[in-house]
Amino acid sequence: MRRALARRVLLAGAAAAGAGAVSGATGRAVADERGQPIAQGAVDAEVARRERALIELRRDIHRHPEEPGREQRTASVVAGELRAAGLAVTTGVGGHGVVGVLRGSRPGRIVAYRADMDAVPAKDIVGGGPAPAHLCGHDVHTTVAIGIAQVLARLRRHLSGTVVFLFQPAEETLSGARALIEAGVLERTCVEEIHALHCGPFPVGRLAVTPGFGMPGQDKAEVMLSGPDANDAARRLAAEIGALATVALPQSPADLERIVADAQRPNGPFARFVAVRAQAQEAKVTVAYRCWPQERYTQVRQNIRRLGTSYAGAAVSFPADPFPAMVCPERDGRLLAQHLRRTLGHGAVTELQAAFPPFSGEDFALYLDRVPGTFTFLGVGAPNAPVTTSYPHYPDFRPDERAIGLGIRAMAGWIAERARGTQSLPGHFADQGPARRL
Repeated sequence: MRRALARRVLLAGAAAAGAGAVSGATGRAVADERGQPIAQGAVDAEVARRERALIELRRDIHRHPEEPGREQRTASVVAGELRAAGLAVTTGVGGHGVVGVLRGSRPGRIVAYRADMDAVPAKDIVGGGPAPAHLCGHDVHTTVAIGIAQVLARLRRHLSGTVVFLFQPAEETLSGARALIEAGVLERTCVEEIHALHCGPFPVGRLAVTPGFGMPGQDKAEVMLSGPDANDAARRLAAEIGALATVALPQSPADLERIVADAQRPNGPFARFVAVRAQAQEAKVTVAYRCWPQERYTQVRQNIRRLGTSYAGAAVSFPADPFPAMVCPERDGRLLAQHLRRTLGHGAVTELQAAFPPFSGEDFALYLDRVPGTFTFLGVGAPNAPVTTSYPHYPDFRPDERAIGLGIRAMAGWIAERARGTQSLPGHFADQGPARRL
């Protein structure tokens, strides 16, 4: 972790030193000593030309949801679109993962963009569901990433550096990122940083950046009780552990709206929090909890152990290390916010002031433990629509498809800017065929 943090600081400083001036959303762009850069107006024009087709692509992916680890059809669609755009493509990475590599016409840096492809399993839909469904926006994420690849490939003659697109399986089970990392994608492609978007309950046309924040990890515990009153003791203990929570789980749309508002308020309830689910199952209590910042895991574990061992004969266990929180480097997040305000307008950007959503995690955390980057929420809330239509995992989740074009415009420009640089890394794979190295 110490080494990863050091790399984040170094990269953030280099980014600040190399940033130029971008202004206007209709063609003015960052000046660069390497020649004419990609103009935002050119990006916008490319997006406008293909936006209708990309919306249809999203609808096709939406109609064919695939559970985590079973994304075969989606991966095939992705690979076909990337090959048609001229990228070098590798399939079957870490399961059904797809890696596409786009080399610019000029030297620069190596930047990754990640999209997740799996649908929400039926059991993870709020209230339960009959079958897996795209209720977390991964169909939108996949479409946006394909659109970015198409736009940058079309503008390749002005693209510096190399962009590595990671289409990841199994995010919902928090296993896909680890599978790609263990397959060596970061090392073999020499990725210097990584970026991603995720659908969020913000108005369409708005992006919420996360400088210094992100999403919480998760920890789990089990307490086994014994004796003739073990079942009653388990119910009492579950209530005691549940009382460790500092925030309550949402029970209504009004609660969700309050969560969204609180995440944008400095020093609000989610700046530091503990969220707990504790359930008694006969003589056993199962606990799952999230906290922010993640250093609080040590304290919460001590409290759970103290409460559990106050019952005679109780055995407290923690089955695994906590899944890490996703912590976005503050400097990188602020650079992104500045870029988006210059290219899309000041009103297009919100800076979150807390971990969000507080009751969900993200395996993008595993990438950010190794390389710096950004994670941004793409507003998909339609005007006057209930918050549940833009809050992931709710059965009426229905993102406004106009967000697709905005997401591509925002990230294509950002990725192109980040890929510019003054030098290539040793081992730059312009002559080595990066996809084949995977």
